[in-house]
Amino acid sequence: MSVSDVKALTFDVFGTVVDWRGSITKQGEALGKAKGVTTVDWAEFADRWRGGYRPSMDKVRKGELPWTNIDSLHRTILDELLEEFSITGLTEEEKVGFNKSWHRLDGWPDSTPGLTRLKTKFLISTLSNGNVALLTNMGKYAGLPWDCVLSAEIFHHYKRDPEVYKGAAEILGLPIEQVMMTAAHKDDLKAAKETGMKTAFVPRPGEHGPTRDIDTTNEDWIDVYASSFEELAEKLGC
Repeated sequence: MSVSDVKALTFDVFGTVVDWRGSITKQGEALGKAKGVTTVDWAEFADRWRGGYRPSMDKVRKGELPWTNIDSLHRTILDELLEEFSITGLTEEEKVGFNKSWHRLDGWPDSTPGLTRLKTKFLISTLSNGNVALLTNMGKYAGLPWDCVLSAEIFHHYKRDPEVYKGAAEILGLPIEQVMMTAAHKDDLKAAKETGMKTAFVPRPGEHGPTRDIDTTNEDWIDVYASSFEELAEKLGC
């Protein structure tokens, strides 16, 4: 099947649809101001929080931890970082609220308009490692017009396990070749490609801040390359 046969687009969310780094930095700065914390580089804190996500998730993928959703993994990492950064005086309620910063992430400027265009022709769904509650709350917060919220939580596997991609196609009731994975991360797309999905690469060079080099190059195995969701919509005839 060719790209013209695609019926549904699934989307990686963190970094691809939403600006996790800018959003977590902003919410950290607000917390710091409210609690009188003046010595923390909140951009670094955001990077470290996100940096703990993959190793924690891999422990679940390898069976070293039982199934644990992303909210719980984020909380474990947060508790460690609060101690490391010497941030004290937070109540349990404040810790829970700050952990839910991941439910309140801002979309990239092209995300909602681009998704809205794509929705006119395709079924559009998340396919994220974020848990269902997180993704649902984030969608409402950021105004993301999803038709469906699919999460690794449903399959008790994390991307890049093939069960996630195959399970998404099954739930959508489509041959996997009629589903296109859309992401800013090539490792996600390569894993999707191996299961038979089509792929769309939409790089987000600002995801990790201004000083980190991000691979934004097109490659032959990528089915569609676009610099934004609006360009993706244009290339897919929306």
